[in-house]
Amino acid sequence: MINRKKVMVVFGTRPEAIKMAPVIQALRQKESILCQVAVTAQHREMLDQVLKLFKMVPDFDLNLMKQGQTLTEITTRALSGLKVVFQRELPDLVLVHGDTTTTFVAALAAFYAQIPVGHVEAGLRTGNKYSPFPEEMNRRLASVLTDFHFAPTETAKRNLLQEGIAPEKIFVTGNTVIDALLATVKPEYSFLDPEIQAILKQGKKSRMVLVTTHRRENLGEPMRQIYQALKSMLETFPDTHVVFPVHKNPKVRKVVTEVLGAHPRVNLVEPLDYEPFVNLMARAHLILTDSGGIQEEAPSLGVPVLVVRDTTERPEAVDAGTVSLVGTNYESVFSELKRLLGDQTAYQKMAMAINPYGDGSAAIKIVSIIAEN
Repeated sequence: MINRKKVMVVFGTRPEAIKMAPVIQALRQKESILCQVAVTAQHREMLDQVLKLFKMVPDFDLNLMKQGQTLTEITTRALSGLKVVFQRELPDLVLVHGDTTTTFVAALAAFYAQIPVGHVEAGLRTGNKYSPFPEEMNRRLASVLTDFHFAPTETAKRNLLQEGIAPEKIFVTGNTVIDALLATVKPEYSFLDPEIQAILKQGKKSRMVLVTTHRRENLGEPMRQIYQALKSMLETFPDTHVVFPVHKNPKVRKVVTEVLGAHPRVNLVEPLDYEPFVNLMARAHLILTDSGGIQEEAPSLGVPVLVVRDTTERPEAVDAGTVSLVGTNYESVFSELKRLLGDQTAYQKMAMAINPYGDGSAAIKIVSIIAEN
């Protein structure tokens, strides 16, 4: 009888679930590995959408989410819950992803149980402990506890080497988000929302700008300036149309509604499930966002991205020319929107840049490394 290696994958949010889905699928195809899935569900509803899409049924579900939960509450409840799971199952490896509170806590719980940790999407850094908050410190702290660092790029590897991580513990794999994306985007995808479908049917007559904002550091005045810049864009370019899946945070919704709610060429919609969202990304002319994951995904689709943040932990996309970091100031955001919408050469240069995050084979590489070690 084969002595199978037990690998427990732990995540708690929608982005983690998306990026770990290809890894879980690859693990389950490996006869020498027994894959288990534990979720903290620090985000419940949005996580469940992805579990359903990728047909993932967790073996353990801590179901931690509570209305108005604090970072301290998530941390302590996740630590206690994972302690019980790890003690009972005794996995050979705990696999975490990225930079959420679940990521750090799962790595810490595994350390306390003296279980090795693998970190997918390791080595991302901004160099500012409060930007993004708390993600920057979550990933740094997880790195200290990690035994296998699966870095998406050479830049991420360099970050880890500079922090004293041993070279033999770092593996450059590409980013698993590309694996998930390429499996989900469909050329003939049909949207259930009739308003979105109507916008897309206009084709070249209307350039669709897709917008998402949710970062804590952008709440309040920064978001107001971003939305004012979008309003000016709509006035300057009558052929543009904004589709904006609005985050459920009331602070985001208040400012969005005040600045853009009444505009006839702005569609404020509820947050979209992963499948319709990435298919909407594929049909956008331009994306304006403060999301981290979109900076990785959109380049594979040939869609330029303007990032409304002052820092990014994904400088490879900026260096490659697929992403432009524009900050949150009205003038800088509007200036860059105006440049890309008014200068076809500048637009094509960004649209045709090569994606630095891999070719969709990251999950297979990660699982091969796990199986061999």
